[in-house]
Amino acid sequence: MEVNQDTFRLPRRQREAHKGDFGRVQIFAGSVGYTGAPVFAAKAAVRSGAGLVFLNVPKQVWSVVAAKCDEVMARPAPACPAKLCRQMGGCDAALIGPGLGRSRRAERAVHRLLRELDVPVVLDADGLNAIAGHLDLLKKRTAPTVLTPHEGEFARLCGCGLPVADREGAARKFAGEHNCVLVLKGHRTLTAAPDGRIWVNTTGNPGMAKGGSGDVLAGMIAALLGQGFAPEESAAMAVWIHGRAGDLCAAELGEYSMTPSDLLAALPRAIRELEE
Repeated sequence: MEVNQDTFRLPRRQREAHKGDFGRVQIFAGSVGYTGAPVFAAKAAVRSGAGLVFLNVPKQVWSVVAAKCDEVMARPAPACPAKLCRQMGGCDAALIGPGLGRSRRAERAVHRLLRELDVPVVLDADGLNAIAGHLDLLKKRTAPTVLTPHEGEFARLCGCGLPVADREGAARKFAGEHNCVLVLKGHRTLTAAPDGRIWVNTTGNPGMAKGGSGDVLAGMIAALLGQGFAPEESAAMAVWIHGRAGDLCAAELGEYSMTPSDLLAALPRAIRELEE
């Protein structure tokens, strides 16, 4: 189905609610040279309504990342995967991958987290690269997993050629075979559920084709998951809001000059369009 402004609604928040009611989100991201990605993802999670956002980054970049975050609790990630799992436990949703790098250590940590975290997980960027050739990890998970590849990452995951000839068919097949929600990014981004349902996005523009935009989307999905929305609903709704924010930026700033930071700033206006 095509997603539009009437497809989803964000419920009114209860007056007596507190931050614990809106989800604890854990993020594992970042590496030397890639300190923007975790910040974009974490800030997007906060902007999308998460009650508490914890950002776990390698010790080498922690001070840089922490200086960029006010509303986010940034902390050094233990090098030991077992300790990292304990540090990221007790959350309502997790995001793994933005700017993580492709080291063997990062790959081992991603695999361990997928095996041990019993909460919904969003896999983005290098989180996706870490499971290429290890897709059995997805089938073994009992909690939901959302994957957010662009076409190049999708081709590496499933071993298909580029361009992907039948995007809807390929997305539906992958989601069903690997028990995951697949967000296949691009023009008219697709969200495919394991049961065969598929959502086609109608928002967004070429001005969003800049590094950092995908990190914003990943943080948004994790925030909605943490608030209790269904995995496929979290993904499809985040994609629509993300694209709508991009359209607001394009109208105001033009497609050439808009940035991922502008996307973050436009999220409140886009989200308000879905509030009851």
